[in-house]
Order: sequence, then structure tokens, then C-alpha cells
Amino acid sequence: MNLFSKIFGSASEPKEEKQLPWIALITIDQLQEIKTKSKTKPQLIFKHSTRCGISKMVINQFAEQYDLSADQADLYFLDLLSYREVSNEVGYAFQVIHQSPQLLVIKNGVVVAHASHGAVNEIDVYSMI
Repeated sequence: MNLFSKIFGSASEPKEEKQLPWIALITIDQLQEIKTKSKTKPQLIFKHSTRCGISKMVINQFAEQYDLSADQADLYFLDLLSYREVSNEVGYAFQVIHQSPQLLVIKNGVVVAHASHGAVNEIDVYSMI
């Protein structure tokens, strides 16, 4: 190992990104579907700003620790810049103030937990299954 590798690490292959079972949240009509589906299993909505460095960091951390199957919960991804109207309706429908990034956990038609910024990764979604 040369000095450069010792200081900056080896030039190994880049780490493969973990693929999550995202469902794109792109229409307001999907919110009623989420409420209905939440009666049989938890529904998670991750609101993400594609232009925000903090949002990118939080979503990467979230992806690293996320370990639920599609049988345990549905995981929705909302690009709030592309779907601002849907993002606004999420706030009205679930009575939460808009934040970004933000995670909402919905059970029985209501939000049982939500957090924004770094606190997103503090929500124990596993205890809500």
C-alpha cells in the first residue's frame, strides 16, 4: 500500500447503493389510497428536496438503516420540488407542518410519528410494525 492509499484509503470499487422499495408519490389521489392501506399495514412517506444537501444526507442515512420488507410497510418517495401540490396536500391531509426532509408514519389513517431533518433517522419505525 503506498502512502497516498494509506492517507486517503484504497481505490476500491465504490460502494453499491442500497435499493429501497420506493413507491413514487406523484398524485393527490394517492393520499386516499395511503390512508386506506394504512389500516392493514403502516405507510411511510419520505418527503425529499432534491436540491438540498441536508436532505440528501438524511435520505442516504435513512436508506442505510432501512430494513423493512414490502410486506411490513409501504414506503413512498415524494420529490417535493417536482410535486409541490402533492407535498402541500400531504400537510393538509395528515395535519403536519411541511418540513424537508421529512418522514411520516401513517397507521389507521393518521400520522403516528413524523420527524424532519436529522430526527428522521431517530424514528423507530420497527416498533410501529
